[in-house]
Amino acid sequence: MFDNLSEKLERAFKVLKGQGQISEINVAETVKEIRKALLDADVSYKVAKQFTDSVKEKAIGSNVLNAISPNQLMVKITHDELTNLMGGGMSEINLKGSPCVILISGLQGSGKTTFSGKLANYLKNKKGKTPLLVAGDVYRPAAIDQLHVLGEQIGVEVWSDKENKNPVDIAQKAITHAKSKGLNVVIIDTAGRLAVDEQMMNEIEQVKKTVNPQETLFVVDSMTGQDAVNTAKAFNDKINFDGVVLTKLDGDTRGGAALSIRNVVDKPIKFVGTGEKMEALDIFYPERMADRILGMGDVVSLVEKAQEHYDEEKARALQKKIAKNQFDFNDFMDQIGQIKKMGNMKDLIGMIPGVGKAMKDIDIDDNAFKGIEAIIRSMTPKERSTPQILNGSRRKRIADGSGTSIQEVNKLIKQFEQTGKMMKMMGDKNKMAQLMKSMPKSR
Repeated sequence: MFDNLSEKLERAFKVLKGQGQISEINVAETVKEIRKALLDADVSYKVAKQFTDSVKEKAIGSNVLNAISPNQLMVKITHDELTNLMGGGMSEINLKGSPCVILISGLQGSGKTTFSGKLANYLKNKKGKTPLLVAGDVYRPAAIDQLHVLGEQIGVEVWSDKENKNPVDIAQKAITHAKSKGLNVVIIDTAGRLAVDEQMMNEIEQVKKTVNPQETLFVVDSMTGQDAVNTAKAFNDKINFDGVVLTKLDGDTRGGAALSIRNVVDKPIKFVGTGEKMEALDIFYPERMADRILGMGDVVSLVEKAQEHYDEEKARALQKKIAKNQFDFNDFMDQIGQIKKMGNMKDLIGMIPGVGKAMKDIDIDDNAFKGIEAIIRSMTPKERSTPQILNGSRRKRIADGSGTSIQEVNKLIKQFEQTGKMMKMMGDKNKMAQLMKSMPKSR
């Protein structure tokens, strides 16, 4: 996501590198390159022109501080304008009401049903809510079945009636059921079409008027580019939704929809989908997205993801084991599990400042841990808990059992030993102090 745009914006800023001051000539040249980068990313011409006109006006009207180069100033101005273009600040989902009713709208194939499941999972696990999923797509039995599968997967009840072809009636009965069961959020997944049509629009408009939802969200596939923006406008004109959800931002998308949609419909982007897993749903923060587009990483989101999966009790137990030099392969496996829960590996690495660009052309498979896990699972319980007994014959048996080579097993054991030593050193303040003293002093 945005890799191409990030690269082209960086090239645009190079125009100002080494320049002693900002002038109308070098700003005009940089702005021209920025506009080309935005158009290539599928941002509409009107939005791209408004954006670059604003950047140019602010750049020429700025006095460059001694500590800031023209290049740095242009990056700062572009960052601020990108943040404003995408909404300025994060927009919370409205969860008032008893129950709170959330209506999900969008075209067929945009990812509405998957998002409905992700939203229910998010509200259940992060907001402490008890949601009810409602299968309001009366035309596609597969959508009803899909919602039931997702509901079972995340432990959330699903309301459906395959015999009932009236979406308004289904929604009303679902809300009555939620009230009787004490469920405090009702998420209604509605029918989509392959294109915007009058029947679909009238139907969802009728559902909205009847159930009066606290929140109406429009789900759009970010890979459809400017078509996504045009569809969003058509839906907004008809049902006046409250916020946008961008799906498939982890795919091969140029990202123009994310940059244009807020400007065109004047509605905030509230969530972004970044993968197939039910946990792959993020709140949309314009400033953090601007950081990532400009190659600054997103450390705040990375830390938040780590904290979400941080088990304090396990961490304390692990700390004690490390202090006693008892860190074993069971602990190693547990740490891998914690990392995997955080999400897509390439997406996580992209949040580290400077690293995303370096890893741009490197394919990081989410199954990268499979070989390691296979080796550890091929060990006996005793071998996992006491790695020091892993002699040559044991290593050969583990290699055969895991479908790997002895060299790969040896490499993993060496990495494990180094990890254990480093963890012990980090927990030993005296050794850390000695290490710091031994390091060469910077001049």
